[in-house]
Amino acid sequence: MTPDRSLGLTQAEACIRLARVGANRLAEGPRVSPAVIFLRQFAGLLVVILIVAAAIALALGERTDALAIMVVVILNGVLGFVQEWRAETALAALGRMVASVARVRRDGEERQLPAQEIVPGDVVIVETGDRVPADMDLLLAVQIKADESALTGESVPVTKEAGDPLFMGTIVVAGRAEGMVTATGTRSRFGKIAILTGSVGPKRTPLQRQLGRLARQMGLAALCVAALIGMLGVSVGKPLTEMFMTALSLAVAIVPEGLPVVVTITLALGAQAMVRQKALARRLQAVETLGAASVICTDKTGTLTEDRMTAVQVVMAAGRYDVTGTGYDPTGHIARAGRRVRADCDTALGALLETALVCNHARLRRAGDDWQMLGEPTEGALVTLAYKGWAPLPGRNAALAELPFSSERKRMSVLALGPEGYVLHTKGAPEPVLARCTHVMGVSGPEPLEGAVRAGLQAEYERMASNGLRVIALARRRQQDMRLPEDEAGLTFLGFVGLIDPPRAEVGPAIRAAKSAGIRVILITGDAALTARAIARQVGLRPSRVIDGDALAAMDDAALRAALREDVLFARTAPAQKLRIVTALQQTGQVVAMTGDGVNDAPALKKADIGVAMGARGTDVARDAADLVLLDDNFATILHAIREGRRQYENVRKFVRYLLSSNAGEVVALVVNLILGGPLIFLATQILWMNLVTDGMTAVALGLEKSSPGQMDRPPRPKTQPILGKGGVLAILGFGAYTGTASLWIFYSLLPMGEDLARSAAFTAMVVFEKLSVFAFRSLHLPCTRIGWFSNPLLLVALTITLAAQMAAIYWTPLQVLLQTQALGWAEWRLIAALALPLVVVPELAKAVAARHVQTRNSKVRRP
Repeated sequence: MTPDRSLGLTQAEACIRLARVGANRLAEGPRVSPAVIFLRQFAGLLVVILIVAAAIALALGERTDALAIMVVVILNGVLGFVQEWRAETALAALGRMVASVARVRRDGEERQLPAQEIVPGDVVIVETGDRVPADMDLLLAVQIKADESALTGESVPVTKEAGDPLFMGTIVVAGRAEGMVTATGTRSRFGKIAILTGSVGPKRTPLQRQLGRLARQMGLAALCVAALIGMLGVSVGKPLTEMFMTALSLAVAIVPEGLPVVVTITLALGAQAMVRQKALARRLQAVETLGAASVICTDKTGTLTEDRMTAVQVVMAAGRYDVTGTGYDPTGHIARAGRRVRADCDTALGALLETALVCNHARLRRAGDDWQMLGEPTEGALVTLAYKGWAPLPGRNAALAELPFSSERKRMSVLALGPEGYVLHTKGAPEPVLARCTHVMGVSGPEPLEGAVRAGLQAEYERMASNGLRVIALARRRQQDMRLPEDEAGLTFLGFVGLIDPPRAEVGPAIRAAKSAGIRVILITGDAALTARAIARQVGLRPSRVIDGDALAAMDDAALRAALREDVLFARTAPAQKLRIVTALQQTGQVVAMTGDGVNDAPALKKADIGVAMGARGTDVARDAADLVLLDDNFATILHAIREGRRQYENVRKFVRYLLSSNAGEVVALVVNLILGGPLIFLATQILWMNLVTDGMTAVALGLEKSSPGQMDRPPRPKTQPILGKGGVLAILGFGAYTGTASLWIFYSLLPMGEDLARSAAFTAMVVFEKLSVFAFRSLHLPCTRIGWFSNPLLLVALTITLAAQMAAIYWTPLQVLLQTQALGWAEWRLIAALALPLVVVPELAKAVAARHVQTRNSKVRRP
């Protein structure tokens, strides 16, 4: 005798299976302790050099130097730890999406158990609002619908029947069901996505790679030059202790100690600016990376579209009607041939709207200035359509009986009592509804539905579907009693309603802006190809090829890379396929931004160079796997973030050049001074003062420069573009040579008047030179006369503060003791001012001439 499966497992059998298959939870990767994450922030070459320098300073009794260096090292380590610890939570949200308790039938009795104890073979009971705790096949289903968008990307709830599967992590939005568990934990479809997400390793942004390369180069340069100069000094008879201090000073001068902190602070300020534009950066480098994006892979629902189904067209035998307005706000209207119509002046339209309201479970509710829809999106769109046509609302108990929608029937019918008796109202897919119609509603009433008229209606349906509309057919019939028919025959066809999730108004201009910036936009969606192509055309994308999930699965990697060189659109894609598309783009050298909102998007979001999650409707899993969260779910916000990212990267290049130019001047002064055999021109404490106290504040202010003109009219920067480049190296050498030589000139000019005075003047001169040279780096191409001398007020504030701090360093007694300085007179200040003036004038003249040359050349190109 076959056991009754609906009775479920016995408790003993369940325990045996639990021991065999394991708990119903997602696999957790090895957890890295906070201590390990914190310690590895100090493994970089630049940081190691600074730690060694601090140790040497401490050994030589220079406690102030050692303390200043370690403050910088620890601050940078703390900032890095915070970022990496947040990244470690990417998989934690998957566990939160698994139901914590479940209703299970064991030993023939219904009971509540922790979801972790569910095993294959258990009978689980779910109803409206429940999160499905495991993969299961339905044994019993009563009008059940499941929201599977987090797994599949399909925006419409899916109707389920007995025999159909339900998947872990999805949500039951209607009905009640019993199902037998088929897979738990990592064996479930949800668990496989978790494994796929976990398989994506950590990623480094282009800026991180460039800064890492620069740090290694500067670190090796500091070691080599310091060691060479130290050995040279000892070989010519200099005291060993003095040469240790000289080598330490030189190493500190070469290594840009403040660079990690300045980069972090600048990116943090940029991230705060992005929040005001509705984008939240979960990692500080996220926005800068987005500025380098060459491809944006975007989903459709809620990103390009409003995620609110809207009726846009009604087709009846009497003609076509256009519907205005979007979403669930009923302020639009219905028009025929350009003239507004209402239910009370168009009998056929009134009948259609009445059926749309009666054969419906959704309703609208006004909340302040907004309208909220309660129910399914498709039914909500039909209610909104009826509101726009001013159709009378049915009574609360208008429906007497119902034949529910099912995937087999593909239609729903409701029996209601009207003024002229009982009426059966039907809505559903066009094919089964039209097949059961014998009449059609004409201008003056029902007419026979003959061959030519039927063919015309079929052609209208195909036209609407080819334009990407989701088509709903509505019909009705009068009857004499309350009996529900087994098969709704003899219906009178009322019309088709074309629905669509309309594109956001701002998406079209945003996509044009992306094209202007040299960025490709590729649509990857779980929706059908026709719908995806229609939306793509409406927002300005012109795909020459549509590839669905089955076709993509049949492609090898070479064929996929070839397809990605075309204007392609992907439809009905699975999570692993999205990950594969992103990987293929990266293999061709692209910097990929990927948008998504569901669990199915998490692997691709984590793999992409920049993952962009939806904040309003996205799942916790998608947000935790992403680098950037759009608080308004708006594609146009991505373009704002790209603009901000490009600005950030350009400003990083500016202050890196500025910091290294400043350090280069110090190196030149120290090296040449050593060769000349004079006393130390700068003390170690003075070098730290210049690099940490004065340079850092000015560099941060430089990082807040506004976007340069035409920034979004240029293509994305190459992935391998160096931060410096040849132009940057030449600028550093030029500024370093001048400021170092000028400081030496002041030092040796004043040396006969006393070593302390000469060193104080050279020290102050180098600070003034570094502060005034910042104007040369405010733009890499345009003079300050073009961008405005006062357009960055924070820079002027930083200059004022740092110059005031330097005044205190030479006139305030406590700092005089700490830095070993003495007061300067007017003669020394005049000498410093005279040598500082060329640092402002010469770059301005050079960039003005270059800008004029470019303008002249461009005008000749445009001239016919």
